[in-house]
Amino acid sequence: MSKKAYIFPGQGAQFVGMGKDLYDQYEIARTLFNQANTILGFNITEEMFNGTDEGLRQTRITQPAIFLHSVIAAKCLGEDFQPKMVAGHSLGEFSALVANGTLDFEDGLKLVYSRAMAMQEACELKPSTMAAVLGLDDQKVEEICASITSGVVVPANYNCPGQLVISGDIDAINEACEMLKAAGAKRALVLQVGGAFHSPLMKPAEDKLATAIENTNFKTPLCPVYQNVSAEPESDPAAIKRNLLKQLTAPVKWTQCVQSMVRDGANSFTELGPGKVLQGLVKKIAPTSELN
Repeated sequence: MSKKAYIFPGQGAQFVGMGKDLYDQYEIARTLFNQANTILGFNITEEMFNGTDEGLRQTRITQPAIFLHSVIAAKCLGEDFQPKMVAGHSLGEFSALVANGTLDFEDGLKLVYSRAMAMQEACELKPSTMAAVLGLDDQKVEEICASITSGVVVPANYNCPGQLVISGDIDAINEACEMLKAAGAKRALVLQVGGAFHSPLMKPAEDKLATAIENTNFKTPLCPVYQNVSAEPESDPAAIKRNLLKQLTAPVKWTQCVQSMVRDGANSFTELGPGKVLQGLVKKIAPTSELN
């Protein structure tokens, strides 16, 4: 049976003005945006609607901003939002978990803010970075990462075939980029990010987030979430918690998530949140799927 999948973007999809159209058009959007300002204790709507690119790039702003845009877009669909499966890329997994009823809005926002602050602190402990690798198969990238001894460097995001992001210590990333280009990568480009997300260097953030996740009520969802860590459907709240925490230091298996959703009957993918990054990735992973 064909099923509709909803997908939610992660960090990097933000833009100034995000969510303003929803705020202007829907009463529920105004209610939730205003509620978010109160929960966070600062005016995030001002940052989103009228801020600067630089301001929005701060992890403590970026993560709640993308979460809010994504979740509120789902809420604005009202009765038309009937997901059979959901998934989110990295941060987007939190949006997916509010959309499918595992987390309520306030708890989801508080967790995302805790995660953002913990990740920002982990980034400040040790300079680190990420790099995008284009045009090499995953196995070759994995082999080269494993061969480097000058520091931590690991695969972090399996975005689509031929596009993998690596994460780790700055020197190790630079060394890996040279080796990857020598091995035939079309590009191996260091990204402008605050740190080594989805790598062992995020362990301090994982330790901090563990308490916040443990103290949050996770309910049985309306439909399965395909989690980044396993790329498999999950409906058990205890397992969802474990996977959500592991996600900070483990790779995002986005290619595999989409493949699993297609295997389980997804023939249409709707992206909710800023931008269309995930639609572009789905097109490369599952070219025959319908995109919205």
